[in-house]
Amino acid sequence: MSVQFLSEDYVAAANEALSNHAGFTGAIAGVDLALQFQVTEMPNGDDVAYYVDISGGGGTVGLGELDDPDVVVKNSYETAVGISKGDLNTQLAFMTGKLEVSGKNVSKLLLNQAAVNELANAMADIETEY
Repeated sequence: MSVQFLSEDYVAAANEALSNHAGFTGAIAGVDLALQFQVTEMPNGDDVAYYVDISGGGGTVGLGELDDPDVVVKNSYETAVGISKGDLNTQLAFMTGKLEVSGKNVSKLLLNQAAVNELANAMADIETEY
C-alpha cells in the first residue's frame, strides 16, 4: 500500500520502517540526535514541518516541530522529493544551495552519519506517492 509523501500515513509508515530495519536499529545504539525538517513550497502552497528524534535506542518520526532540535534542515518540496526518490544526492543538494542546514549542534549530524545513512535506507523502502 502506498502512502502520500509527508502525510500522517507516511509518518506512520516511516516509524514502522525504522523499528523494523536492522541496519537502522543497529546504527543508532548510543546515538542522541534530534533533526527538524522544514519543507517549503508544497503542492498545496503550505509548508510542512516534521522531525526525526533518535534517542534511547529508538527513532521516532513525527509531524510538527521539536522544542530544541540539534539540527534544522530546510528545503523545497521538489528537493525533498528528489532526495526521497534517490534522484538527488543530499550532499549535492547541500553544496548547490538546495538544502540548508543550521542549528545548535550541526556537528552531531556529521558525527552520526552512519545512523543518518541507515535512516535514509530504512525510509527508502516506503512505497510513496508524490
